[in-house]
Amino acid sequence: MGRRWYWVWSFLTIVMVGWAVVAGPALAYDNPDLLPDHPTPIIDLNHSLTDLQRAALAQELEDFEREHGWKLRVVTQYDRTPGRAVKEFWGLDDRSVLLVADPRGGNLLSFNVGDAVYAKMPRLFWIELQARFGNMFYVRDHGEDQAIIQSLRVIEACLVKDEGCRVVPGLPREQWLLTLITSLVGGVICGFAAQPRRPGQVIAWQWVLIFSPLWGMLFISFGIGPVVSRTSDWLPVFRNVAGFAIGVLVAYLSPIFGEPSPSKT
Repeated sequence: MGRRWYWVWSFLTIVMVGWAVVAGPALAYDNPDLLPDHPTPIIDLNHSLTDLQRAALAQELEDFEREHGWKLRVVTQYDRTPGRAVKEFWGLDDRSVLLVADPRGGNLLSFNVGDAVYAKMPRLFWIELQARFGNMFYVRDHGEDQAIIQSLRVIEACLVKDEGCRVVPGLPREQWLLTLITSLVGGVICGFAAQPRRPGQVIAWQWVLIFSPLWGMLFISFGIGPVVSRTSDWLPVFRNVAGFAIGVLVAYLSPIFGEPSPSKT
């Protein structure tokens, strides 16, 4: 049941928290007493990571900053937060990304992003990243640690690209199923529009063209676009094209199946 409502919850998350994706709760207060007494890119107050994960991830973030010049930092919190104190502690600037993991809200993750980072990954990217890895179903199935780690891996991969990322790479099965459904629906609409309306007519092209904004949006914008923009794998594209074609054939041939059989008398 949880997987069935995965994308419904993601959509609601986008609607409810999209406006606040870069206004993370970590910057609401100022409590420097919670800061560590040694340099570290991770402040794990909620103990979301194991000791081994924390050490490995800290080394990875330090190496990434040294090699590429982008500063990635992590705060996990629950009832305690250092708040604005982390900005001075880490020297956050335009080339910084602060990931805040707080399980008290409807979504685990929030991000504070520098202006230079926005040039490579726009606001919608961060909303989608938050919805994909921070929703309660992903956290329940994979844990808070994987939500944090996988989000950081995606951010790192996009930062090293010259063109950045407009959308979050990767195509989860739930999202692909949604694109397949829209492709099928687009095919059904196209097939109904193509049914001949007068004797001797094979395909009603004028009706296909009239309805092309509708079936084209469902098939191309919602069926193919999200797939090719997130993965280079052609198998889901082929499946969506096949789904569209099946929808066209079923809808186009439906009058034949609906004709009454001739009477024996």
